[in-house]
Amino acid sequence: MKILLTGGSGLLGQYLNLRLSAEHELLTLYNENPGNCHKFDSIKVDITDYGRLSLLFGNFRPDAVVHTACYSRPEICASLPRSEVYKLNVEATENIARLCGSFGSKLIFTSTDLVYADSESGMADENGALNPLTLYAESKLMGEIAVQRNSDNYIILRTALLIGFGLNHSRNNFHITYENLKAGKEVRMFYDQFRTPLSIRLAANMISRLCGMPVRNEVVNFGGRDRVSRLQIGEMICEAGGFDKNLLIPVSCQSVKGLVQVPDVSMNTDKLNGYGLAQGSVFDEVGAILKNGI
Repeated sequence: MKILLTGGSGLLGQYLNLRLSAEHELLTLYNENPGNCHKFDSIKVDITDYGRLSLLFGNFRPDAVVHTACYSRPEICASLPRSEVYKLNVEATENIARLCGSFGSKLIFTSTDLVYADSESGMADENGALNPLTLYAESKLMGEIAVQRNSDNYIILRTALLIGFGLNHSRNNFHITYENLKAGKEVRMFYDQFRTPLSIRLAANMISRLCGMPVRNEVVNFGGRDRVSRLQIGEMICEAGGFDKNLLIPVSCQSVKGLVQVPDVSMNTDKLNGYGLAQGSVFDEVGAILKNGI
């Protein structure tokens, strides 16, 4: 398959470069820091430039597009003008969906678990109540709507917290936590915020498989099988890495003033498993990450 990837230099994008290129003809796009994109067929492009994007589609004619590019951190979105966040996270997504429709390309769009309301009655399935509390989550939900309105062959992945080591310049909370614990530094971690984390490596493998599956026009919870707190993830890193658990300082997510926190957006992933895509336990994934460095 010919696959076009946006956000190729991002946290997930760099893993996707490695995985997709192994089985498909990949063209990966980046905007600022290239990450590992220079090792693959890649183009530096601003995806908010519709004219450039349209020309790119016409030249490459992808069978599938994996769209991960966005302002991806809630705190970054909160610091930017609303119009700027919408331009990338919503308007560019709408344009990509339209181009996918015009060129007959399958579209896989990475959304977020943060579109869900706080789950007080157990892990949310795909029909769970939605209540995006941040500009980031709101923009991703609007991106979902744009995809559904403008594409007739899509998969929307409501992506959970991704755990693993960032490649090159990319970093996430898991990576930073590991580095601090390894250096003997204390780490403050929420004991009352719950997610269903998924390893970046496994996420890339699953997306590669979904590209070739006859799954069409579905919203899918894209996460791990276990509901855990941030603190529990820290404890798993300590156990797998042989670090001192006393370095972990439990704090409440409600204690951070001015930072919008959703206590529980853990997700039911039965639909994902129904496609033959299974996850191991979070503890096993953390152990594999520390052992293999990826």
